Amino acid sequence: MESAERKDKGGDHHVVELVVSDAAPQVSDQITPLLSVAGKPKSSIFSVSHPRRRPKEQVAKINETDVSFFSQSILWLWSGPKYSGLVCMALSSTIYFVMEILASTLSGQPIPLFEIVFVRCTIILISSFVWLKRTRQPIFGPTHVRKLLFSRALMGYLSLFSFVYSIQSLPLSQAIVLNFTTPIMASIMARIILNEKLKFLDVGGLICSFFGLLFIFRPILVKQGKLADGEKSSNTYSSREGEIIYALLVAMFSSITGGISYCLIRAGAKASDQPVVTVFSFGLLATPAAAICTFVLQEFVLPELYSFIFMVVLGELAFLAQVLLARALQLEKTSKVTNIQYIEVFLSQIWGIGLSWVAPSFGRLAGCLLIFISVGSTMFFGPEQENE
Repeated sequence: MESAERKDKGGDHHVVELVVSDAAPQVSDQITPLLSVAGKPKSSIFSVSHPRRRPKEQVAKINETDVSFFSQSILWLWSGPKYSGLVCMALSSTIYFVMEILASTLSGQPIPLFEIVFVRCTIILISSFVWLKRTRQPIFGPTHVRKLLFSRALMGYLSLFSFVYSIQSLPLSQAIVLNFTTPIMASIMARIILNEKLKFLDVGGLICSFFGLLFIFRPILVKQGKLADGEKSSNTYSSREGEIIYALLVAMFSSITGGISYCLIRAGAKASDQPVVTVFSFGLLATPAAAICTFVLQEFVLPELYSFIFMVVLGELAFLAQVLLARALQLEKTSKVTNIQYIEVFLSQIWGIGLSWVAPSFGRLAGCLLIFISVGSTMFFGPEQENE
């Protein structure tokens, strides 16, 4: 590159001209290799480090990883792999256990039982309707399944109504023990209605779990039996004896209709390929029926804001538990998956012993051990048994 300077004719301005030459500069062969080496620049303590991603992008990437892991877990659970049905039932029973703990520790304003049932059924109806709308599924299910779904809703509500009556008429421990005969009734009804085979491991697991339940509640049942013997000498016992027998029959009716409802849930979910449809059909029938019982059989109590929010939360938990239960019955055999329901009793007793709410007696610990062995065996051997 050469430069030349000349003066204008006016004499006042100077013009500088640059001339670019085509001749390439001569570079020594000795330094050419040093300039042509391609590689990453070396960093030292004086070099400034620049992040490859912005901090916001890194946080977004971490959140995306967490969301994808959660989504993958839900998809794995819902896609029906080997243990999906058993895990769904275990999660459903765990949610019912959480509801029991919340109801016993955070309950505030006393609300009539049918009013609680009405609010819960309403939340289940709304939540299942939103689910079906967002997934673009038919609200009432396929045409050929609607009679089956109506039967499921009717049996489910009869079971719920009878259970509510038994809770109000019997001691709570007796009502719970009779209600947990539902898995046994469901297995028997599945053999009759769905022609499911009852294998030795299924029957043994149900018997083991139910005996564990009897071990846990035996002291309370014996105490209540002694109180009943003491009342036989009084004049009021003869008038109450008929009511107690009637309440026991209603509780057994609740277990039988509950077992039939489980079979219809399994049949309806498999026929419609959508377990939430069975939950919606139940809410569609149970909500107006519970409303009638609320205003006719009991006095309506306007709930406070805290009590109303608490009932809504319990309703959403009940909806999730119902969906997981329906999915579990859709994927697994009835006799196998209903045995997992006894894990609710196990968790309740372990929670009570851990917080010193109940004394760790021999019968209580033996019952928990029997339930743990039974449920653990079902979880371990269940899928292999089904594949056979």
